[in-house]
Amino acid sequence: MYKYFFRSVLHKNNSKIVRKNNLLLGKLRAQQIISIMSQSRVSVNIPTTINASPGAEEAKLKMTYPVARKDESVTETMYGTSVKDVYRWLEDPEAQETHKFIDAQNAISQPFLEKCDEWKKINTKLTKLWNYPKYGAPMKNGSYYYYYKNTGLQNQHVLMQQDSLKEEGRVFIDPNQLSADGTTAMSQATFSDDGSYMAYGLSESGSDWEKILIRRAKDCTDFEDVLEKVKFSTIAWTLDNKGFFYGRYPCQDGKTDGSETKQNEHQKLYYHRVGESQDKDTMVVEFPEQPSWRTISEVSDCGKYLILFVSYTVRDNTLYYAHIKPGEEISGPLEVHPIVDKFEADYDYVASEGSKMYFRTNKDAPNYRLVMIDLENPDEKNWKTVVPEHSKDVMEWALCAHRNKFVVCYIRDVKSVLQAYEMETGKMVQHFDLDIGTLAGISGEKKYSEIFYSFTSFLTPGLIYRYDFAKPEEKPEVIREIKLNLEGFSRDSYAVEQVFYKSKDDTDIPMFIVRKKRDTIEPRPCLLYGYGGFNHSLMPSFGITALTFMDAFDGVVAYPNLRGGGEYGIKWHNAGRLLNKQNVFDDFQSAAEYLTCNKYTSKDRLAIQGASNGGLLVGACINQRPDLFGAAVAQVGVMDMLRFHKFTIGHSWCSDYGNPDEESHFVNLFSYSPLHNVHTPLDKSQEYPSTLILTADHDDRVSPLHSLKFAAALQEAVRQSEIQNNPILLRVYTKAGHGAGKPTTMRIKEATDILAFYFKSLNMDSVNL
Repeated sequence: MYKYFFRSVLHKNNSKIVRKNNLLLGKLRAQQIISIMSQSRVSVNIPTTINASPGAEEAKLKMTYPVARKDESVTETMYGTSVKDVYRWLEDPEAQETHKFIDAQNAISQPFLEKCDEWKKINTKLTKLWNYPKYGAPMKNGSYYYYYKNTGLQNQHVLMQQDSLKEEGRVFIDPNQLSADGTTAMSQATFSDDGSYMAYGLSESGSDWEKILIRRAKDCTDFEDVLEKVKFSTIAWTLDNKGFFYGRYPCQDGKTDGSETKQNEHQKLYYHRVGESQDKDTMVVEFPEQPSWRTISEVSDCGKYLILFVSYTVRDNTLYYAHIKPGEEISGPLEVHPIVDKFEADYDYVASEGSKMYFRTNKDAPNYRLVMIDLENPDEKNWKTVVPEHSKDVMEWALCAHRNKFVVCYIRDVKSVLQAYEMETGKMVQHFDLDIGTLAGISGEKKYSEIFYSFTSFLTPGLIYRYDFAKPEEKPEVIREIKLNLEGFSRDSYAVEQVFYKSKDDTDIPMFIVRKKRDTIEPRPCLLYGYGGFNHSLMPSFGITALTFMDAFDGVVAYPNLRGGGEYGIKWHNAGRLLNKQNVFDDFQSAAEYLTCNKYTSKDRLAIQGASNGGLLVGACINQRPDLFGAAVAQVGVMDMLRFHKFTIGHSWCSDYGNPDEESHFVNLFSYSPLHNVHTPLDKSQEYPSTLILTADHDDRVSPLHSLKFAAALQEAVRQSEIQNNPILLRVYTKAGHGAGKPTTMRIKEATDILAFYFKSLNMDSVNL
């Protein structure tokens, strides 16, 4: 089956086709990518003025915040601990009181950010830097090649089609034509085996909900088929090109546009026939006794087996298979057979040869290995290791090309390594030379000899390579270099270094530091960005916001690879999850101390930022060590660690956070939950840094209720303090979600808000605006 992997780091889309990991916080697919009603009186007071004038000193003057009603009656006793939840009414996204609270917050934060000359200058600079052509690696499907392209400032990437690599591409599908404001985005796309059809998903306003349509390759027209209620699903075509398998949820009461908070349960796997209406689809797999289970599928290369990946968290899955016959009618539920029936490891499908299935797995291999499982004798004792686990390098993904070549990407000390192996022997036959950086994307298929891959780094927007296994005497060739439209930009003007610093428990933590070259190191404005969770690796990646921070503010950008990530395999992940989660916060705080102790920055000029799970990171750290930071930005963060599992797909995160309904996990979660550890500053060491909390109204991955409740609690706490002068702001964006599909105009605006906030909070000099 065709594989396309795409990576994007720092709060962008991530469309690596990974099974259960499409629910990761902050990792979103782009290519295949109980609210309690309150009837109480609204009591949100909107100030008519902000007690500060625009300018750098505004961030240091005391502000007047909206007064959010506190419902003291909402109290629960959990394992002997009384837990108040006075802002639970903010969990209702439909309530007028919630809307007024959001309006009141935006009435403060928007003027604070926008009513200054620096905002306009930063926006102009970002727009200029963003305006350069962007391309994805080509993909071969049937008679055509395809690639994604953005001319520079288009809201969404356009999928292009070409007859050969030498010809100009033509538009195959342009999402920019589907909505005036660019908020309709492609969420996934999968071609039929012969390349004649493409099934693709469309999402609105950043929601995880999508609808699936089908386009003809020959004339770029769509069938009338429209599949609704689709979420967290892949598309798996049958070999006869007549239809595909996909997952959908049952109809539910109320909205399903991404603004709702109801839990997603009872997903079922269906088979859809091209040209028929959705109500004729055949339900083929369900697990009615397990409402939280999700099933995604792959059709084997021979077309005779449907491989099922079942999960209920974002870690570990079981494996099943069903017999299917190409060309035969699929008329009812399939008989499924277990391959692996315990949730104890990850399994990703790579390829097949008849009944022999090849999987990437961390079963008995913390750094992952490639194994062969014969469905005619699938007992674990009969599994064969094809490519063994490396002692240090982590096998990040694998695909099959040229009939029998496994193309494997490893992570070696947070840098990509690309190699190829023989299917039968596991012998390495090719090592691809890469600079220090990251494989941003790769495409390839078993029946084609060509592969395409793209490379990026902190200072390299992109290099796209082509390699043909049928011509081993030839080296990989660069077929496209992506360049900035920035006169005078030179990578040689910047320095990139990787350091290893000690965390609180003496563990060595790697960190990249990127800055302009100087003869001496002296304290400069510094942005410290972190994630630390869900086995997600924070790899070197090019970003316009980071470049602007360095270029405009002469700043330093640092990326620590915190425990909880996947940079060093499952052991690294385990060291930062569940009862070990505090290690992640310690790692981040130790990174801040390293940067200040080594004169890269000073505490009052150090900003921290994180999105999703990284938003939790920021929220926890400003509670625990507010004295370390001058500013903080928490984007779409998980802030209520006692109730996260009750909304949308939050129950899936218990594999990383633990279940709040279990005592040991409750005690641990309560100890660091940002919402439950807010304090009133009594001296300067306890003063919160200038803090900007960002969320979006259609985020159905991490519901905005987390940010709303946290902001209300923070503002109430600092209102009681005579010490606190730094602002606590909440900004809620509209027609936006967790990050996937966000149009370019919104991305630039959000980046402008963040950089303007840093400019005002850290008293920066306008070096190059």
